[in-house]
Amino acid sequence: MADFSHIDDHGDVRMVDVSSKPGTMRTARASGYIAMKPETLRRIEKHDVPKGNVFTTARIAGIQAAKRTADLIPLCHQLNLSWIGIDFALENNRIRIEATVRTREATGVEMEALTAVMTALLTIYDMCKAVDTSMTIGGVSLEEKKGGKGSPDAGYRPRTAILVVSDSISAGRGTDRSGEILKKGFEDAGCSVDSFRIVADEEADIEAVVKEWVQDGVELVVTSGGTGLGPRDITVDTLLPLFDRRLGGVEQALFDWGQGKKRTAMLSRLAAGTIGSAIVVCLPGSTGAALDAVEVLVPDLFHAFEMIQGGGHG
Repeated sequence: MADFSHIDDHGDVRMVDVSSKPGTMRTARASGYIAMKPETLRRIEKHDVPKGNVFTTARIAGIQAAKRTADLIPLCHQLNLSWIGIDFALENNRIRIEATVRTREATGVEMEALTAVMTALLTIYDMCKAVDTSMTIGGVSLEEKKGGKGSPDAGYRPRTAILVVSDSISAGRGTDRSGEILKKGFEDAGCSVDSFRIVADEEADIEAVVKEWVQDGVELVVTSGGTGLGPRDITVDTLLPLFDRRLGGVEQALFDWGQGKKRTAMLSRLAAGTIGSAIVVCLPGSTGAALDAVEVLVPDLFHAFEMIQGGGHG
């Protein structure tokens, strides 16, 4: 295999790799306006523009442009768009355009929405430039983005503890990576990771640590390792009898996320449930499982603690 590592192209232009992310529903809404003379606006309303129906042409142009965004913006991903909506509003001597784009993909559609707005505005300009050379375009901005991670919300953050379960790591024969990924992921999300411990695959050790943390008021316990099919994989078997309730939705979300990337994820015996007022999530010990857990659990799982405290389902 050729070695490309020594080549310096004096730049850092690269697409973001989203291949590890399963698709989720994402929506973006953008807007902008084009200002014009009052008589031009009246002619548009009366369909009295030489080139034809301005709104219909601009809507089609915006939709087509959204679908071709990856061809126009070099580092945008090519996405399968589920829906594109273009709406017009007549304001004081100007037309406001709003574009909404939806997809079920691994990255957002902000650029598609912005491209739709800008192209629709330029189309209106082109349609009307023969009758009005004073037109100006402005105010193009992203109004709303939903889906994906985005910025963490400002809601509740639980006291968190990470337990790595591994014979080899506890004996010094291996290096922990998954636990550190989890610790960093939850800390970056604003959680206080009060405790971090590594124990062997021993029932008494696992149970003792988790009970100690729950009694001390830790709200979220995340374990890494011991969920496989080997004779020493006993984390789930140890902790399931302590659960007051299983959290099947959390388990299903983690399974679905993992299997979307790696078929053998179906062999994992991950588990999630409550012990008293604490939530315990048992994860496989791989780095991939740790990364997946951060993507799935942050920040949506945090709402559960507001529910536990009587905050409702809103």
